[in-house]
Amino acid sequence: MENQLTYSAFENEKLLIQGPLNLVILKVKKRIDKIKDSTIIIFSDSTGKSMDFNFQGNEEDILKRLEVYKAEPQLTDSSGPGRPKLGVVSREISLLPRHWEWLATQPEGASATLRKLVEEAKKKSSQINEIKPAQERTYKFMSVIAGDFKGYEEALRALYRKDKKMFLTLIGEWPEDIKKHALELSKPVFL
Repeated sequence: MENQLTYSAFENEKLLIQGPLNLVILKVKKRIDKIKDSTIIIFSDSTGKSMDFNFQGNEEDILKRLEVYKAEPQLTDSSGPGRPKLGVVSREISLLPRHWEWLATQPEGASATLRKLVEEAKKKSSQINEIKPAQERTYKFMSVIAGDFKGYEEALRALYRKDKKMFLTLIGEWPEDIKKHALELSKPVFL
């Protein structure tokens, strides 16, 4: 599952559909039209948050409402320093004199050296930076759908302690679809 752009809809304890938002919303709409009193919760797989959606109207009305979720931020054209066509943005940074002296001795120049240092730091911290969001999205999902389940609080403690064995034990008796989804959302925590 690529949880950047997917959503999951659960009807009670069963996974109804998982996929892009437009497909999930349309499937949920059909289900709600068919079974009026069904309880369906839609979750963002990237955040774990449940989402509210207005299902009134026809499919065209619903798809129009989805445009809010698809809006992309507009980039402003900069005529200032940097290389805007390459995505380079010039900003001010503050360093100590010894840092500027060291940068001045680097063969590629200060900007190229700083870019390399930033890329190296990003690589080193990427795994660490994935753990916290994975814990948070798993927590948000579990708190909505599994808050009354046996072992819920202990499972959360195991999640934040990164204790995979205990986490698996505690959610072992949960409904299969919920258990599988919690494991998928929490995958980076236990690598």
